[in-house]
Amino acid sequence: MTAGTFELGGFEVGRIGYGTLRLTGNGMLGNSDGPPVDRDLAVSLLRRAVELGVRHIDTASFYFSAIRSANELVNRALSPYPDDLLLVSKVGPKRAVSGEWLPPAAPGELRGQVEENLRQLGRDHLDVVNFRVVRKDSVAEHIGALAELCEAGLIRHIGLSNITPEHFAEATAITPVVCVQNRYGPEHRTDEDNGLLETCARQGIAYVPFFTISGERLEARGTGTQDAAVLDVARAHGATPAQVRLAWTLHRGPHVLTIPGTADPRHLEENVAAGSLRLAEDELRLLEGGFVG
Repeated sequence: MTAGTFELGGFEVGRIGYGTLRLTGNGMLGNSDGPPVDRDLAVSLLRRAVELGVRHIDTASFYFSAIRSANELVNRALSPYPDDLLLVSKVGPKRAVSGEWLPPAAPGELRGQVEENLRQLGRDHLDVVNFRVVRKDSVAEHIGALAELCEAGLIRHIGLSNITPEHFAEATAITPVVCVQNRYGPEHRTDEDNGLLETCARQGIAYVPFFTISGERLEARGTGTQDAAVLDVARAHGATPAQVRLAWTLHRGPHVLTIPGTADPRHLEENVAAGSLRLAEDELRLLEGGFVG
């Protein structure tokens, strides 16, 4: 992996990580994204990611389907965990055992969510916990609750997900934040316009996009119709459209990380290899211009 590294939560991690959502067959929006991956295949994918140099695994206790739990797959595949492996989890969204989405967790419920992540992962602490915002109101009470869990030793570091600049300012006034995980890609660059991408760069905070490969199709797999600019650049490099999207993202700054998820061993290899893809300035402009309007 040649995309370089970045310090996140006390770990020096490669800028290409691995997201576990697709291993469960159930999407963040509550919509099924296909059948869950065979258990042995999921375990082998996670182990192969680490063999390829991935040291940043993104997961959550609410990543589950009727027969798969992302956290438990991570535990089975990677425990005992390498000392240099960073596990990043999330809290905030809440689901019933049946899979139904419930109103998001209240501040007093976050400890239970953290403890459930700990149980499933087989850990006594969580390296980084992202608070994923579901509603757009104040995050102060939730961040305060997570800061107390840091003091109690259950969490080492706090991150933010699905946020606005206002959420960022509110949270960082309460406690240090080590990462921001937001939707971002060639055709969705809101955080450039609102300054959040640059704010993270200036403060040395990791910016971790999601939906980079799938773009406007959100949780859909990285296949199907692609923008002409992506296809042109991919052909020029003998690369896949997914690799071009990942490379474009990594070019946004050394603080930008990616966590592409896949259930396909070949795509895993391609995603990691995207770290060596270098795009010229005219190609970057072509990609960005292709999505204007």
